[in-house]
Amino acid sequence: MAQVCFGPPCSRTCLRVVCLLFLCLSLLGQQRDSGNLGVNAPGAGAPSSPAVNVNQVAILRWYAANLTTSFGSGALSFPSDVAFDGANIWVTNDASSSVTKLRANDGTVLSTFSVPAGADYLAFDGANIWVTNGSIITPSVTKLRASDGTVLGTFTVGSGPVDVAFDGKNIWVANSGSDIVTKLRASDGKVLRTFPVGMNPHGVAFDGKNIWVANTNSNNVTKLQASNGAVLGTFTVGTEPIGIAFDGANIWVTNLSSNSVTKLRASDGTVLGTFGVGTNPFDVAFDGANIWVVNESSGTVTKLRADDGKVLGTFPVGAQPLGVAFDGANIWVANLASGTVSKL
Repeated sequence: MAQVCFGPPCSRTCLRVVCLLFLCLSLLGQQRDSGNLGVNAPGAGAPSSPAVNVNQVAILRWYAANLTTSFGSGALSFPSDVAFDGANIWVTNDASSSVTKLRANDGTVLSTFSVPAGADYLAFDGANIWVTNGSIITPSVTKLRASDGTVLGTFTVGSGPVDVAFDGKNIWVANSGSDIVTKLRASDGKVLRTFPVGMNPHGVAFDGKNIWVANTNSNNVTKLQASNGAVLGTFTVGTEPIGIAFDGANIWVTNLSSNSVTKLRASDGTVLGTFGVGTNPFDVAFDGANIWVVNESSGTVTKLRADDGKVLGTFPVGAQPLGVAFDGANIWVANLASGTVSKL
């Protein structure tokens, strides 16, 4: 039976509910009118208002960004990267050769797990966390079971392993000291092959079919066919490209010394634009509608609309932010010099 409202208190409650439903439907309607629901269609013109991520709408996240808090002070040791496993945030502690697992909904530190020297970058394969160990003596990647942090294996790769990516079946590691990427079978860590790329490869990303590698000292990115490692193209970007991300149609690259990000069409590598951000942009992430760039020397994060690169905001975080990840609703940033992670 429908509830009948009598008196002012109930009327106010009903009015709030009606207003909330109207606002939610209005926001979603704007996206339908533009032919998308929270993700800008490739090649579409600039929307009349910033795209809305429906996951954020569902939790009443109406604001552009807000630094709600930071976590891990005292528990983290020079945190350099972050990754999301569907429920928790994983953080590499470069100074203590360990990774810390935090509960994403409230930032509670759940546990810290030791890995070989120089924990740097992270990737999640759907069940396990992969950590690159940048030690000069024992360059490797470690596989941990995400549920409990059990070490399932440590596997030797090239010199200076940095970023790592999962292609749905295999793990790809950029080896900055040997100018190669290593492809390992995710099920058992077996090295399948290594492939030469540019000088000082750093960032690596998967576009659903191909692997993209940012070559920091070559000022370009290499596109490799994931199935066999064949080079499909090498494309010039800004100075010292270092971070890389895929937005569903395009590749975004941070140019450390150019203070910019470059957007390339993933299908053919065409440069679609270069956009100014903060000082020394390091890493980059996609939230389903927007691009987030951490600016190492500015202590900030820049939010750009993925459709056209328009800057939607710049937000302060901790000192020397390096890694960035999206958890479906919030952006997480590893602040190396502050010993914290920020949640926006």
